[in-house]
Amino acid sequence: MWSRDVSTQGVAAAWGAPPIVLRCGVTAAEGLGRASRCDVMDGVGWYSENLGDGFRFTTIGRATPVELTVPDAYAPEADAALDVASAIKQAIPLHHPCV
Repeated sequence: MWSRDVSTQGVAAAWGAPPIVLRCGVTAAEGLGRASRCDVMDGVGWYSENLGDGFRFTTIGRATPVELTVPDAYAPEADAALDVASAIKQAIPLHHPCV
């Protein structure tokens, strides 16, 4: 995959066509609550939201929240979250596990 220019708030990276977008320093996901489901992939907890044309994954329990938006073209979309999990674990400290 190749990287591409991104025009969004905060620190972001994007790659592919249609783009997969990774944003750092986002606020907690809307709808995220104590009873929300948390999927742990390679040691990173994610809150997932179905957007209709893809999924948005937001990390849970990290010092800085990270958001990953993955279009349906990359189904299964969760594979992209698994692909970036190692980098997130290395770069962003865990404050508390989501489970």
